[in-house]
Amino acid sequence: MIENAQPSILADRPPVGRTLTFCIAPESDVPGALRRLREGHSVDCGVIGIGEPVVLALKKTLLGLRTFPSMSGPACSVPSTQEALCFLLRGSDRGTVFDLTQQIRELLGDAFLLVDSNDTFIYREGRDLTRFEDGTENPQGELAVKAALVSEGEHLRGSSFLVVQRWVHDLMRFRRFSEERRELLIGRRAESNDEIEEAPESAHVKRTAQESFEPPAFMVRRSMPWATATQEGLEFIAQVESLDRFEVMMRRMAGLEDGVVDGLFTFSRPVTGGYYWCPPVQNGKLDLARLGL
Repeated sequence: MIENAQPSILADRPPVGRTLTFCIAPESDVPGALRRLREGHSVDCGVIGIGEPVVLALKKTLLGLRTFPSMSGPACSVPSTQEALCFLLRGSDRGTVFDLTQQIRELLGDAFLLVDSNDTFIYREGRDLTRFEDGTENPQGELAVKAALVSEGEHLRGSSFLVVQRWVHDLMRFRRFSEERRELLIGRRAESNDEIEEAPESAHVKRTAQESFEPPAFMVRRSMPWATATQEGLEFIAQVESLDRFEVMMRRMAGLEDGVVDGLFTFSRPVTGGYYWCPPVQNGKLDLARLGL
């Protein structure tokens, strides 16, 4: 099924990335825009995700796809900002992602409106801006394929579901904590990345231990830091064969499972949240047959 997957789903993170989200414009030609995108945009340039608003506009159904749910837990909230399309662009420099952005906007025309654009980057060989390693528990090889890709179904095999959630860090607050407190919030040693066995149940590592769920909630995470002049944080990006894998984990992080909130919320908060279906590829182009295109 990997031969039917968008190439960037299982690829390493790029030096530079950009997340684009679009909504549907009023009285727009959605099918025409998607056909232009299929014919004119290279699947090697990043991941393309289609949200439930597009499926509904086409009067279709897609098993497994839904709108990102908002959640409220003890002293924390998880917002939903579901959009129609999401692009995770890849590049070696900012000029490349700029050119790709312009190309996509031209192909979509007036049918879709750009809602948000966020530039991402690799920090310190793959660390979060907190300087802790990110994605330590990512499955590898065949396990990654099984975690990220849909394995069966006509025009579904090789597709994937995408979760994108932007977190804003309060790094000034985080850095005021002692080193011991920072490590206990995460559940790992900053330098060695060793897991701290005696960390509290609220430690991020314990809240998100993928093998602790039934069934296990393994995901292929491709998160990347982001920063502007006034804010910074992490663009959480995960590819899954079922959105249930992420959702059970997010519910636990928010304290909806047992009342224990993830330590991450002590210094960070999510401000966006969206679910998307990443169509399979056939003959080097997006296979949109499931959408009637």
